Amino acid sequence: MCKAVVEGGSEDIAEGVNNGITYLMVFPYILVGTLAYFIYRYNKKTKNKTLN
Repeated sequence: MCKAVVEGGSEDIAEGVNNGITYLMVFPYILVGTLAYFIYRYNKKTKNKTLN
């Protein structure tokens, strides 16, 4: 459906579809990156406690 809209529409429509796809793809990467950071930080804290 998206392909049909882009092929039949103007360049503005194609740019809007591309921006929408990018917008939808960014949030999962941000969430996974944030989760990985907190897991890393938690593991680093627990490792320092066991060494002391």
